[in-house]
Amino acid sequence: MSVSDRAENVRVTTLENGLRVVSETMPGLATVAMGIWSGAGSRHERAEEQGLAHLLEHMAFKGTTRRNALQIAEEIEAVGGEVNAETNTEYTAYYARTLGPDMPLAVDILTDILADPAFDMTELAREKEVILQEIGSYEDTPDEVVFDMVMETAFAGAPIGRRILGTPKTVRAQNPKTMRGFMDRTYRLPSMVVSAAGAIDHDALIHEVGSRLASFSHDQASEPELALYTGGDSRRVKALEQAHLVFGFDAPSWRDPDHYAMHVFSNILGGGMSSRLFQEVREKRGLCYEIYSFFSPFSDSGFFAIYGGTGEMQLTDYTPLVLDTLCDATKSVTMAEVSRAKAQMKMSLLTALESPGRRAEQMARHMLAYGRVLPRDEMVSMIDAITIDDVCRVASRSLQAPPTIAAIGPIKPLMSIDAMVARLGTPVPKMN
Repeated sequence: MSVSDRAENVRVTTLENGLRVVSETMPGLATVAMGIWSGAGSRHERAEEQGLAHLLEHMAFKGTTRRNALQIAEEIEAVGGEVNAETNTEYTAYYARTLGPDMPLAVDILTDILADPAFDMTELAREKEVILQEIGSYEDTPDEVVFDMVMETAFAGAPIGRRILGTPKTVRAQNPKTMRGFMDRTYRLPSMVVSAAGAIDHDALIHEVGSRLASFSHDQASEPELALYTGGDSRRVKALEQAHLVFGFDAPSWRDPDHYAMHVFSNILGGGMSSRLFQEVREKRGLCYEIYSFFSPFSDSGFFAIYGGTGEMQLTDYTPLVLDTLCDATKSVTMAEVSRAKAQMKMSLLTALESPGRRAEQMARHMLAYGRVLPRDEMVSMIDAITIDDVCRVASRSLQAPPTIAAIGPIKPLMSIDAMVARLGTPVPKMN
């Protein structure tokens, strides 16, 4: 094994099989947050596998050959701990929180559920029904549906644009064979990370992890299909009280240094109560209750968007105002706005460093994205270095690609895609 990066209290060990183990000892804490992150998420699924990564997450705690579902819950809760999991576009995480001395139990449970899942047919059938109910719940929530619509439209035909939950048809089609096949293909040790923060001893963690995951392949997993941004227009007229709208644009990836400037621009435009969208659209005009912008970077692409909800009668005023505010912000950012956004970014960053759960996640994401944990000073320096020109440049670059529009609700008054393109001065998207 090789050990590197002892900056701050962070240690990283790469085992001979390719598995990376990272930890940060946080003095004064009595608990440890740890987990196993696999660089396999919904974008790694094949068309017929949609929802499989999320189904695996649901099945994680439903039993192994050593423990049934109740035993898993009883063992971790007997020491006051907790376990959970989540599925993302690019990774799946299985994590636990315990007192420091109970870390070995957390490692044992998490490695057991990954290396030796039972995939019991009764549990699988029951969990499929739970996910079908979850899908139904999402369909009843328009402000959730519109985000699925915008991703499916922005990355038309690409796996990264598919719904993480899958469809009822693809969820029902999964079985132990397809689940094991997906894990064999995508859960490879070089693309997995064990991360822990809090009351943790790195050498003890290495000892506990040992060869517990040795059954996984030591080979690199294949790269997922490229995330090709297309833009487009997706609308669904539905009898609702509000129209829910997302205007989206191409944006930098995690690996693009400009992603920090994009975060700053998103914050300035719609990141809080002092943001331009909040002030112009809600405070001055009263055209909505909720409006914000967000930036989601991926490994090879990114997506920047504005979400808001408004009434049918307000649509004709709402849309032009949002688009004009966006356009104006790309060329009139002020030093005060940049300074305020950078301060908020640093506050968010430093807050994450004080939480063992968020820190463990941050380190795992860094390892998956960059192959190393970015030191705090380096991240702060990159934020501090952002200039007004950087912010305007990266924002203008996003508007050089065709826009994406997703809308659901009473949206008949919504202006056409051609009218939006003309107002934005962006290319016309190719309609699918």
